[in-house]
Amino acid sequence: MFAKNKLKPLPGRLLVAEPYLHDSHFKRAVVLLVEHNEKGSVGFILNKPLEFNVADAINNFPAFDSKACYGGPVHGDQLYFVHTLGTKIKDSIPIGNGLFWLGNFEEVKLLILANLIDSSQIIFFVGYAGWEVGQLEKEILEKSWFVSNSDHALIFKTDSSAMWTETVKKMGKSFAQMVNFPKDPSMN
Repeated sequence: MFAKNKLKPLPGRLLVAEPYLHDSHFKRAVVLLVEHNEKGSVGFILNKPLEFNVADAINNFPAFDSKACYGGPVHGDQLYFVHTLGTKIKDSIPIGNGLFWLGNFEEVKLLILANLIDSSQIIFFVGYAGWEVGQLEKEILEKSWFVSNSDHALIFKTDSSAMWTETVKKMGKSFAQMVNFPKDPSMN
């Protein structure tokens, strides 16, 4: 039905849910993969925005109009972030393509207070998506996920409601037909 997905899952790439993935956490999700190694895989759902921003949820956090997303079902009581600031934030972990995750949270707050970060450079996540060793590869073989390259505009500027569609279109003509599939085939 779909073209063979030739990209390997690597940090900095996107996982795109197949159109009928039934898991409520991942239905039409776009996940930024930040870790993929012998211990397993970690990613953040980019297109499930929360109805609050970080300043609303964390005491003593500076006013900042930031994007905050439901990152996934693992550790839903913890906050994570992905950014383009690199070494400006101590202890950041590079994931490729000019993207980084984690780092010193106190430095993030100081950079915000100094107006040295804007909302197009950082996204916050509550929870994350995680896979055990071999689990993600199995799900890719089963075509639950497709792997796509990422770009900053897609991650930081695309409206969450359009992200799955835009990502699929960028994957090429052989995948583009998926955007026309109904969200619920039983309603067809």
